[in-house]
Amino acid sequence: MHPLLKLFFDICLLQKGPQDIPTSPGLLTLLIPTYAGISFLILILSTDPATAILQVFAEIFLVLTSCKIILYLAKKNERYQQSASALLATDSLISLAALPAMASLIGQGSALAFFSVVALMLWHWIVSGHIYSHALDQPFTFGLGVAFLYILVSYQLMALLFPEIINQQ
Repeated sequence: MHPLLKLFFDICLLQKGPQDIPTSPGLLTLLIPTYAGISFLILILSTDPATAILQVFAEIFLVLTSCKIILYLAKKNERYQQSASALLATDSLISLAALPAMASLIGQGSALAFFSVVALMLWHWIVSGHIYSHALDQPFTFGLGVAFLYILVSYQLMALLFPEIINQQ
């Protein structure tokens, strides 16, 4: 497992891409509960457990479905397992790094926690753009655009499904 963890860190550092991940349905299947667990830990800080579980399922559905649609439109279906694995793994790592800052932000609301969360959100956007640019064989700026559109659409869908997200802010 150590080489895979290093690979995912290297993707987060923009040193590797999704093409470096082994094509494996088993790996993707393993990453889904990992992503779910870390997302749940973050969400439970600000909502009840039942809502957190529903939000986690909605997030997983959005990540996997949007990746599938984007690759389908680009006629790069064969890259789905690697790309989806990269998106889930890097999001899990960045979210795990964000957990202390999120807990501090919700608990005390310090400026340091706020800027840490913003920095991690920007890093997540850059990493996602990096993944999409490799998966689609497009320039990095194109990947950033795709990642930005995904963030906008997913935020809107989550706000539509879970209006309490808007009320918490």
